[in-house]
Amino acid sequence: MKTKFLSDPLIFVLVAVSLLALATQANAQGCLAAHTNSSMQGCLTGSQPTTGQLFRHHPITVEVDWRSFSSFRHFVGEAEQTQRAVLNTQIKNHQNIYNISVETQLTPRWSANIFVPVLQGTRNQKYAPNGIYDIAGVGDIIVGAQAWMLRSASERGGNVALSFGLKLPTGLNNGMGTGRLSNGTIQKVVADQSLQPGDGTWGFTLGSQAYQQTYLHTIAYFQGSWLFNPADTNGVQTFRSGAEGIMSATDQYLFRGGLSRHVPYIRGLAASFGGRMEGIPVRDAFGSSNGFRRPGYIISIDPGLQYQHSRTMFALNAPWAVQRNRRASVTDLANHKHGDAAFADYAIVLSASRTF
Repeated sequence: MKTKFLSDPLIFVLVAVSLLALATQANAQGCLAAHTNSSMQGCLTGSQPTTGQLFRHHPITVEVDWRSFSSFRHFVGEAEQTQRAVLNTQIKNHQNIYNISVETQLTPRWSANIFVPVLQGTRNQKYAPNGIYDIAGVGDIIVGAQAWMLRSASERGGNVALSFGLKLPTGLNNGMGTGRLSNGTIQKVVADQSLQPGDGTWGFTLGSQAYQQTYLHTIAYFQGSWLFNPADTNGVQTFRSGAEGIMSATDQYLFRGGLSRHVPYIRGLAASFGGRMEGIPVRDAFGSSNGFRRPGYIISIDPGLQYQHSRTMFALNAPWAVQRNRRASVTDLANHKHGDAAFADYAIVLSASRTF
């Protein structure tokens, strides 16, 4: 019997927006990448109600995502700085990122949504101002919309969606902790950029997602999103000096793609495998790119499981890093240097959604 797959945009969790729309200025599997949660729910499970049923009776979908990781491997470019671990000078970051999204279906093809990111992170910083920092707060909220390009009846096993989001300057961007300065003084200082839940600037996101049923009941999928931050800096001082004394307001991006298939004999369960690339560019698409930033990217393999029961869905992904690159920033290039960044080996991403 041919596997039934999703043809309704309501159950799609608008991952194309949420991947980066929920991104704030803290980071994914390390100190630089977009720290976004993601799950390819809906179109991967292959057991959804019809568009008419969903639109008439269940116009709202609520999703909660949790992502957890610990970064400790330092890289300059693609070269790992293994001596940091030997000398016990590596920076250790642990972050828990929670994304809450609510989507309402306006028509069978159009939906509106809001995303609220929340971050809690700790950082063991071993250079001045050294100390253990613990920051928690709400990030920059996104409001947006998504439209599916093809009508349900004409999908022929696939569809493409485009999305737009407006990033509001609601996020905590100057969270402080207690640090010891180089002269031995202990005082409150602004925590590292990697711990700040938001950047506190206006921005916007553009995203796309697509899926297509292929051979052997397998679904190919793609998701991509870019967060544009036109502001140069956000005005928050760092503990650095000179050109890096102010935090940069950075663009962020994330792309995913792969294959998914229903698991035989287990109704509602699907397995997926693909690749994932996320990061921060050296220069933003719009505006200047001054101030302190850690540009670079991380490429991961991205296995996952998705399970649907009635109108509830669960997903588990575990992106595992295969390539990490801390690129030189604008200030690095101007000063003929190359800063480093800490990355994690893997992350755990759990998602749950319910359609009402």
